[in-house]
Amino acid sequence: MKRLPLILLPGLLCDAALWSHQTRHLAEVADMTVADLTGRDSVSALAADVLAGAPEKFALAGLSMGGYVALEIVRQAPERVAKLALLDTNARADTDEQRRRRRGLMALADRGEFRGVTPRLLPMLIHPDRLEEADLTDEVMAMAERVGRDAFLRQQKLIMDRSDSRPMLPSISCPTLVLCGRQDAISTLEMHAEMAEAIPRARLAVVEECGHLASLERPHAATALMRDWLIYS
Repeated sequence: MKRLPLILLPGLLCDAALWSHQTRHLAEVADMTVADLTGRDSVSALAADVLAGAPEKFALAGLSMGGYVALEIVRQAPERVAKLALLDTNARADTDEQRRRRRGLMALADRGEFRGVTPRLLPMLIHPDRLEEADLTDEVMAMAERVGRDAFLRQQKLIMDRSDSRPMLPSISCPTLVLCGRQDAISTLEMHAEMAEAIPRARLAVVEECGHLASLERPHAATALMRDWLIYS
């Protein structure tokens, strides 16, 4: 079987560990790379960087902030994206309330309390029943520590400044997987249904008992759904 190039885009305060199960178990069907989304403070610049290093044609999967970058990549070079997967993300711009919360977290980091950011975010990031699972929470915390304060501030800025991508959704022509945890408290099931309805060749997949980090929280389900998307869509 010929392997399709697949670029994986992490979310806020996440790195390649977010996709560790997928990179292990999809290797026979995809030639995978995980992009570094820590060095820029705009979605358009991150998208351009990914495109500069990408094959001419590739599949693309982004989770949360990675989904915002994925949509911008499709906007910049739709002819190069063979397949698209949008996980635990949404096409809307931030609301004023979301921006206010982000500025509060940025102020915390600016005061030298960056290590206090992730514990505040954890209840929004994973299913509430899993907050006592040390293996999972330790991995989320370790990713945040590796990404670090400066990249966190850049990422929050680009998230706050991103544009509303809903108007361009009907123009996406490639097979698209829209995947979310049913209990995602940040990007809700309603937001995913909105995207799946607007994208002509989209399929909505819902992972049960799962929050905002589906590829890490429910890796077997996310990997199985992505395998189906890569092979059969």
